[in-house]
Order: sequence, then structure tokens, then C-alpha cells
Amino acid sequence: MSNSVINDPSNAPADGIAVHVPAPELSCYTANLVAYLEPELPQVTDRLAEAVRLAVRTDHPSGRLAFSHHHRVDGTANPGRLVYRSAADWSAARAALYEEAERNGRVLAVANTRTVPWSPAYGTSTAAHWVLLEPAPGGPGTWLVTDRFAALLPEGEQHAYTGVVDDAALRVLLTPLGVLPAQYELRDVHALGNASELPDPAHYRWLVRHSAPPTPPPVGRWLYRPLEVLEFVADRLGADPALLAAHADDLWAAARHQRLRLNLLARTGAVSPRAAEAAAASWGELPRSLRFAVTSAERRRPRPGVIAKAFADVVATMTRVKMEEQS
Repeated sequence: MSNSVINDPSNAPADGIAVHVPAPELSCYTANLVAYLEPELPQVTDRLAEAVRLAVRTDHPSGRLAFSHHHRVDGTANPGRLVYRSAADWSAARAALYEEAERNGRVLAVANTRTVPWSPAYGTSTAAHWVLLEPAPGGPGTWLVTDRFAALLPEGEQHAYTGVVDDAALRVLLTPLGVLPAQYELRDVHALGNASELPDPAHYRWLVRHSAPPTPPPVGRWLYRPLEVLEFVADRLGADPALLAAHADDLWAAARHQRLRLNLLARTGAVSPRAAEAAAASWGELPRSLRFAVTSAERRRPRPGVIAKAFADVVATMTRVKMEEQS
């Protein structure tokens, strides 16, 4: 997937620039979580790769699946783990953002893809999209916005972005999400690895460092063993086109994170390059196959065989990786 195509200037705020820096293939959550953590954890990308997993909750009341793509990587008691904060009105949100930036030098904030001009979903669809905020050198009232996320998405190309915005433009970027389908909410809940309590969907949202956030045990029935997870998800998505459409993006994110982990395993000699490359290729093909199956199902031509084969290829190649890791 391309990470370095220049932004269309008509789709970017003033002073915005494309970022021509090769970036790991991550989600919008983890790409900007890494950017946030780098000043204190320079090796955070490798730390994230080591933390990658794929766990699934099988019994959510909504009927949707919840996915956890990695263990937490955002620190412990000092300087604290990240937790969501929110405010119903912009003046309170703005004051809290400045307070957090003063305390930690930067803030992870929750933008709305519908109001992010460099997002291919701009003006069309709403989802949470994390961005990194820092006070801009120009003085109070301006922010440096960094978005490390880059990917080819069904809606179009998303490019990494850096630009300066004023408070008014920031308010638009952080437009509250409102109530979204369950799969979107579940992504936000588990974006940091384990479950986080979400603020009111009508509020402006951001994240802060907290010295001792509670970490309750997982709620519901979760599967953690990689091959068991893959087989379960394959069966569920192959049997339910609506569930497939809801969660194709979750498997796309899983593929990106798994490929990051495989790269680390190969670089460190934990597995052979051949095994890692084969597994990375099968993970890369999985979201393409699922997207094809979603499109076919929308035309009333479900493709359970395509889904089954794509998952079977991942299972086969990951079985070899697992064997090499254990040898």
C-alpha cells in the first residue's frame, strides 16, 4: 500500500503538507499512538510489534465481534497510561486540550473522518480518527496537527499529513462522532489494546495520561490462541455476509499489525525470512479477498469459498511461523 503520494492541496487545510517518510503499515489508532509515544519510547514501533496479537470477543450483546490487535504499549504508572476524556462544549474541550498539551507537550485527540479534509471519507462518512496535537510555534490559538496514518482505503488514498490549524479549524476536525454502529464503538473501546471506557458520543474526545487507571478484567468470552481465533472468525464471517461487511475493516487492521510483527520476527531471526514472507503475503491477501467477498455479497453473490481459502492460507502460513518460533 502506498504511503507517499502527495496530498491533493484542495483537500488539505492551509499550511498542510504531505509527509514523505516511509511509515509502518498501521491503523489510524496505532500510527498516531506510535507518534505520540516516540518522544519517550524511541523504539515504540518494535515494542508495538512485540505486543501484536489477535484476540476476539465472541459474545458481545450487539452480535458484533470485538477485536484486540495488541497488548498495551502506552506505559505504566509513570507517566501513566492513556484514558479517554471529553467535554460537551468546545470551550471546555479547548481549555482541557491546552492543559494537557502544557503538561505533556502533546495530545492525542479524536477527530471525525467526515470533517478531516485529508481523509478520503471527508464529507461522506463518520468514524473516529486519532490525530496528534502539539502547540504550534506561532503562539496561542494555533496547533500543529500530525496524522501518520497512510493507506489505500476503499474510499480512496489516505496520506500522512502535517499542518497548522487554528482553534476554529481544530473544533471542526474534532467534531463529535455521535452514535455509531456497534463495530465502530468496539474499535474505539479496544484501540489501546484492552477495553477503555468511552465518553458520551456527543462529546469532544481526547486522551490524557493518568497515573493509575483501573484495568478491569476482560468482559465476556474471548479467544486468544491465534489459530483458534482465525478459525472462529473464518467460520463466522463466511456464514454471515452482514457480519463480514461489518468486520472486513477489522481484519484489514489485523493484517497490517500482523505484518508488522512478522517483519520484526524476520529481522531478529526468530523465524526464517521465507516463513515470514509467506505469512505476510497471506495476511496481505486476506483483506483483499474479504473486500471482494463483501462486494460480491452486496450483489447477492456470496463467496464463502473465497473467504475460507483466504483464511486457510493465513492459518497454513502462520502455523509454520508458530512452529519456527517454538523450535
